[in-house]
This record gives sequence, structure tokens and C-alpha cells, in this order.
Amino acid sequence: MRYQISGKQIDIGEALQVHVQEGLNAAVKKYAERPTDANVIFSKSANEYVCEATVHLSTGLTAQAKAHDHEIYASFEKCCDKMEKQLRRYKRRLKDHHASRTEPVEQFGAAAYILAPESDDSDSEPEKLEPIIVAEMETKIPSLTVGEAVMQMELAGAPVLVFRNEGREGVNVVYRRDDGNIGWIDPQK
Repeated sequence: MRYQISGKQIDIGEALQVHVQEGLNAAVKKYAERPTDANVIFSKSANEYVCEATVHLSTGLTAQAKAHDHEIYASFEKCCDKMEKQLRRYKRRLKDHHASRTEPVEQFGAAAYILAPESDDSDSEPEKLEPIIVAEMETKIPSLTVGEAVMQMELAGAPVLVFRNEGREGVNVVYRRDDGNIGWIDPQK
């Protein structure tokens, strides 16, 4: 597994890097069969250290965890515990659903845009009804089943996930509702 360990405006020592590699490797190898790479970023927010970890699995799924503490090592330990918990749930769900994916998740490209917010001057009418595009990027949309999409959304800690439904060959959306349930949008052709 490839590791990228860095700090945002803080120095990360050799001892911390070795500790992160050993700790994350132990947690991930326990539950994931073939992780491909891990990205760990440390930063400082006020008087706390923040640790953000992202692990990409060979199946195409991504697990993310974030934790903070007054000590940098403690922030990593909390983050590693969250990552281990997510991966344990992921493995348990795979066993429960008997869904053995033999091939990696297929992904296709799509354009992603960042739009400028509306102006604060609410008294005047806008000249055009089209929003201003601030940035344009390419993103990947995975081809998943609905159950895998929900699992991926929960692993990533995201409020919404756009995916291509393997069973129906259309673009679908799963999202977390305000009442805690999961919503699924399946447009009709």
C-alpha cells in the first residue's frame, strides 16, 4: 500500500510517519483485502490537531475518517479507530449481502462544476438567469448497486452520492435525509 503522509503548515516528523504507516496498515489489513493507497493529512485548528485519512480500496470504494485532539498522536489514533470501524462495517455488510464483487467498480467520467454564489444585492434583478461557473473539473461516477452506493456514501461520510445503477443502467442518487434515513432517487426513462 502506498502512503502519502503530510501536514498543512506543520512539520511531520519521521517518527510520526512510521507510527501512522504501522497503525494504519494494521487497521486496514485486518478488514480490507487489497488497499491500494492511503492519504493522511495533519493540520492544526486553533489549539487542536486534526487528522484526516482517506484509504482507497481495490474494489473502487473509498473510506474516509477525520478526528481531532489536543495531541497529534491522539488525533491519529482516534482517526484510525474511526477508519477501522468503517472498514469493519464494510466487511460485515459484504458478508451479510453475500455480494462478492470479483471485478473493480467501473467508473465513467463526468464534468463537475463549481458555481459562484448569488450576489448579496437582493434588490436588483440579475442580468442572466445562468449561474457563473467558477471552476470546471472532471470527476468519476461509479457503477454500483444501490446497496453498494449506500455503503460508499456512508464510508465517505458524504451527504449525497451520484452513481450509475448497475441493475437499471441509469444515473441515480442516494442521500441522507434530515430524519436520518437514506433517500434514493431513481429517475424513470
